[in-house]
Amino acid sequence: MIQGITAKIAKGALVFVLIGLCALARADDALINEVSHHYAKNDGVNIHYVKTGQGPLVVMIHGFPDYWYSWREQMNALKDRFTVVAIDQRGYNRSDQPEGVAAYAMPNLVADVAAVIRAEGAKKATIVGHDWGGAVAWQVAFALPQMVENLVILNLPHPNGIARELASNVEQQRNSAYARRFIEGSANDPEILGGYPMTAQTLANWVKDPAAKVHYEAAFQRSSFAAMLNFYKANYPRSGIDSAVAPATPPPQLAMPALIFHGLEDTALHSDGLNNTWDWSKKDVTIVTVPGAGHFVQQDAPVLVGETLRWWLSSRYGL
Repeated sequence: MIQGITAKIAKGALVFVLIGLCALARADDALINEVSHHYAKNDGVNIHYVKTGQGPLVVMIHGFPDYWYSWREQMNALKDRFTVVAIDQRGYNRSDQPEGVAAYAMPNLVADVAAVIRAEGAKKATIVGHDWGGAVAWQVAFALPQMVENLVILNLPHPNGIARELASNVEQQRNSAYARRFIEGSANDPEILGGYPMTAQTLANWVKDPAAKVHYEAAFQRSSFAAMLNFYKANYPRSGIDSAVAPATPPPQLAMPALIFHGLEDTALHSDGLNNTWDWSKKDVTIVTVPGAGHFVQQDAPVLVGETLRWWLSSRYGL
C-alpha cells in the first residue's frame, strides 16, 4: 500500500482511494468514423494522430503495446469540452517507423509530442500518458514545462519512484525481468513475449473487448515490432533490470498540477512507486488508486477514468 498519504493531504495533495470498478464500457466503433486524421512532422518523421471535440487541447499518448484507440472511452468523455488528440507513437500503427535504436531515444519521443502541439496551432496542452506514454509525458513536463498546462499519468510512477523500487523492491525487480528480454532480444525471437512470439495476435492478447481486439490486431499489423522493442533498448535503465540507480540527472520539480491513476492489480509496475510523488512537485498532486484494475487502467475502468479526468480538467479550466 501507499505510505505517507495522510501526511500529504495536509500538504495540499488530494488523494482518492476508489473502491470498486465501474462496469466496462463497450468499445465505441462510432469514434473511429468520427475522428479526423492528421500528421505532425518531427525532423522528417511523420507522427499520426486523431482528433475530436473542441476546447482546450488535451494530448493523449499510449504505451506498449497499444495505439491511439486505447483512449476511446476517455475521448468520448472529454470531447464536448475539450479538443482531444490521441497520437500513434513512432513505430506504431500509422506513424512512421524509423529504423535504429537511436531513433527511439527519449528526446525524439518528447519532440514528437511537441510537434503535435505545434501542429494544432497551440502553445501548450494538457498531456496524458500511459505506460511508455506516461514515461514520455513525464519527460515532456520536465523538459518543456512551458508547453504543459496539466499532467495526467496512468500506471507509470514518477522516475524517482521507479528507480527507488527497482533498487529496493524485490517484487518490482521480478516484475521488470521482461525488460531484459526486450533489451537483449529481438522481435524475431520465438519466445520474446513470455514464451510467445511477437505477432499482431499475441500483442493484442491483453485486449478484453472482442470488437476492440479486431482493431488492435489490424493496428499491430501496420506497426513495427522492432520499434516497440527499441523503446526499451533506447530508454530503459539497464542497471535497473536487476537493481536501479538514481537518474544521472535528477528530474526537476514538477511545475504543473498532476493527476495520477494507478490500477492496483498492475503486475508490471508496483504501486509503491507512487510513494513520495508529492515531494517531487511544486504543484498539487491528485492520486487515484483503482482496486481491481490492472496495468491498462483506462480500459479496465474506462468510465471511472473518463469521468474523473473530465471533472479534474473541467475544474482546472473553469468549465
